[in-house]
Amino acid sequence: QVQLVESGGGSVQPGGSLRLACVGVPDYVFRINNMAWYRQYPGKERELLATIKPDGDTHYVDFTEGRFTISRDDAKNTVYLQMNNLRPEDTAVYYCNRRVSFWPWGQGTQVTVSS
Repeated sequence: QVQLVESGGGSVQPGGSLRLACVGVPDYVFRINNMAWYRQYPGKERELLATIKPDGDTHYVDFTEGRFTISRDDAKNTVYLQMNNLRPEDTAVYYCNRRVSFWPWGQGTQVTVSS
């Protein structure tokens, strides 16, 4: 059973930055998978933000507008999401998972952007 643990969320002011991390257990699960970050607003479906392939190739949905950067450290079985210039509309719960055939979702990490 794969377990995903997200961390790094918090409360920041508009324009601030956060770096989210997602660790997978067992420690080999990420290496051959396309990994992704998602977010979810209350009462809404999760939405895709960014994807990273095992070779490091990345893809972002348009609305991230260059503010988000996904990266991976397979030695640590960790996927990161660097978020800069945060906006109030980025307030959501953030999750990681693979791009398709989802594993069980982790608890997510709450990001709150407010002045």
